[in-house]
Amino acid sequence: MLVVNNLVKKYGKKTAVDSISFTVNMGEIYGLIGPNGAGKTTTLRIIATLLTPTAGSVVVDGIDVTKNPLEVRRRISYLPEEAGAYPYMTGEEYLVFISKLYDPENYKDIAVEAEELSGLGDALKEKIKTYSKGMKRRLQLARSLAVKPRLAILDEPTSGIDVLYSLEIREQIRRYAKQHGITILLSSHNMLEVEDLCDRVAIIYNGKIIAEGTVKEIINKVSAYNLEEAFARLVRHAR
Repeated sequence: MLVVNNLVKKYGKKTAVDSISFTVNMGEIYGLIGPNGAGKTTTLRIIATLLTPTAGSVVVDGIDVTKNPLEVRRRISYLPEEAGAYPYMTGEEYLVFISKLYDPENYKDIAVEAEELSGLGDALKEKIKTYSKGMKRRLQLARSLAVKPRLAILDEPTSGIDVLYSLEIREQIRRYAKQHGITILLSSHNMLEVEDLCDRVAIIYNGKIIAEGTVKEIINKVSAYNLEEAFARLVRHAR
């Protein structure tokens, strides 16, 4: 579903992404994790066609993101870490609006599904400007999954959401990936979340991938107790 090959992104003399390569299989939940400034978000934005790579290539569902970004956008959804929504729309209006953009013919069914996924109930009748950060996040995640993209790019999907609802969201992500054949590319600082959800993980540091494999493989590689400890050891070793 996703092939990243020798991807490079430079900002002037600074190299944000330094010749990274990885693939994500169809229906897989793949985690891209690393400390702040490691190159995660830059990589996700390139895959989402929001940034142009300096070198290398990214292919989504057989389509090059640089050569045909519009076709890629028809196949993906992207949830940035700081996703905004129109403050003077109600949650319900926003989900209908987004659903129409993705599928003008079947938008009503998509919007209803997104409403259920959000778990916001009667709050969907309220203006988004009245929502807490967690409520906005639930709204955004719901629209990202309900449109049933070929590839969902989720940057910190449970940011600002309480523990109980985070558990529900993880189950929703897992269920949607399985039921609808959605491939998930996920970035998160929550190692428990990554360990629970991801089939495979890549750790990126200073623009380079320093480890890749299943969670178990990465943990065993450094004889750690869990992914959080393995992550810390690998990053310290790479410094």
